[in-house]
Amino acid sequence: MHLSSTTADFAATADYVQSLDRGLAVIRAFDAEHTAMTLSEVAVRAGLSRAVARRLLLTLSHLGYVHQQGRQFSLTPRVLELGFSYLSALSVAMLAQPVMEQVAHSIDESCSLAVLDAYDIVYVQRVPVRKVMTITLGIGARLPAFCTSMGRMLLAGLEQETLERWLRGLRPQAWTRLTLTDKTAVRAAVERARVQGYAYVEQELQEGLCSLAVPVRDGRGQTIAALNAGMPFRVEARAHALKKVLPALRSGARVIERSLQAGAGAGPVAATPRA
Repeated sequence: MHLSSTTADFAATADYVQSLDRGLAVIRAFDAEHTAMTLSEVAVRAGLSRAVARRLLLTLSHLGYVHQQGRQFSLTPRVLELGFSYLSALSVAMLAQPVMEQVAHSIDESCSLAVLDAYDIVYVQRVPVRKVMTITLGIGARLPAFCTSMGRMLLAGLEQETLERWLRGLRPQAWTRLTLTDKTAVRAAVERARVQGYAYVEQELQEGLCSLAVPVRDGRGQTIAALNAGMPFRVEARAHALKKVLPALRSGARVIERSLQAGAGAGPVAATPRA
């Protein structure tokens, strides 16, 4: 979730973990021009004392993120694990785009892909067909997870304990007169999405808009993204969504999942949604 305080303010609180900050500073000290460095060089580039830099380098070495050869330290390939969660979203987005274009064309509705980031969903791919929202959407756009179809579908993929912790921290606000703001009702909507395998939301984010989302899962069955279609609200909107849109979304999700699994040999591509 987002903190309202500035970075400097947060650094003065009891929640700030200085050792983590310093450990990341050591990792960031290495770059294309500084692939191997001595202890003194790392200390200077990270802005740390030699003693602190030494402890951090030895700890990172113990954890497998740093390799030491003589007086030289360098990062190991294991450090790439720290970026796989982000890279996986990009992988899903790139693989999904042509599939989403086909889905959007077949249903004549806009198609989007999003991942969960704390209390928001973040758009990682979008194929617009027509403008149905007053909110401008594009890659990187954020919307609240609790009242969106993709958000509820992503929440449905969380373990129950993680979901309960997420709900305890939720501070829902009404976007329309139809927005579910009661946490019990939100939980029930998420549970319903989990059982049904899809999430349908009608006029909760914006009046005149409804949307339907399905999960995109990795080879372990974990939900790593949600695929949805946004539609203008009309009479029998739900029936239309379930009869025409849902089969197309599910078919598209299966194609994306097969593409992800086919490329799994190149390295991890799946991210666990964060709560």
